[in-house]
Amino acid sequence: MNRIAIPALLLVSMVVAGCASSLSGDTYTRDQARREMSIRFGTVQSVREVKIEGTKSHIGTAAGAAIGGLAGGQGSTAGAIAGAVAGGLAGAMIEEGVTRDTGTELTIKLDTGNTISIVQSGDEKFQVGQRVRLVGSSGNTRVTRE
Repeated sequence: MNRIAIPALLLVSMVVAGCASSLSGDTYTRDQARREMSIRFGTVQSVREVKIEGTKSHIGTAAGAAIGGLAGGQGSTAGAIAGAVAGGLAGAMIEEGVTRDTGTELTIKLDTGNTISIVQSGDEKFQVGQRVRLVGSSGNTRVTRE
């Protein structure tokens, strides 16, 4: 059983990681390309590291259950069912763990006087007092250096 299950679960984790979308300030989805977005400017008031939970799309659960069912069903129906349940749980945990990320919570005082908070992936570093540019549309906003 382990000869099949371990490589299969590794495959599930790679597939799930490939399906995860980026929450980075410099990554755009295909839908955001060639779309007008508004620009605002402001000053960073505080920076805090946060954890962004992983996705729970059921892809990991379904893939893990299928693989677990095949691996556990080498001799009996009960083994297949137990393997599918265990594989589904393992697949869900792998999906959430692989897609979990470290992010940055930015509190920004806009030039308009309003103060807002935005969380995005922590790949770009910001400093308190730094001028930033906010690019957004339809509730999605990214922060970049000015």
